[in-house]
Amino acid sequence: MRLLWAVDHELQSTSKRMELSLGVTGPQRLVVRMVGRFPGITAGRLAGMLHLHPSTLTGILKRLERNGMVKRGSDPRDGRRALLFLTEAGRARDVPSPDTLEAAVQRVLSRMPQARLEGAQEMLTTLAEELGVVQVSERHPLEAARQS
Repeated sequence: MRLLWAVDHELQSTSKRMELSLGVTGPQRLVVRMVGRFPGITAGRLAGMLHLHPSTLTGILKRLERNGMVKRGSDPRDGRRALLFLTEAGRARDVPSPDTLEAAVQRVLSRMPQARLEGAQEMLTTLAEELGVVQVSERHPLEAARQS
């Protein structure tokens, strides 16, 4: 438990440093990166992909819109739905940077043997299931097959 708390603390600290250096927190950057990968995504779909409660995502999106990084557009098939897009400022932050959470994760992943990565993924997925974050049906197909 102490290790999990320490990792959580450092994730929060790194997120705050990212805000100072990049102008976005860790969660905001994740949203920017995902909207950059899926231009025109709906907020509901994005919340599902990120395992965020819609109200949590709403707060993140409002801050990103206020800071001019994300804009909403109307869905041409259903004017009641909003689609999310990056602005020029958002695209400027949708680039690799060594001072981000995802860069730290990539550095660690690149040093780990495949067998250890699979074990870590299994442990984290099982913990997420226990906490109600991930359903068995959401597992990667190979991971779900191994559990059957």
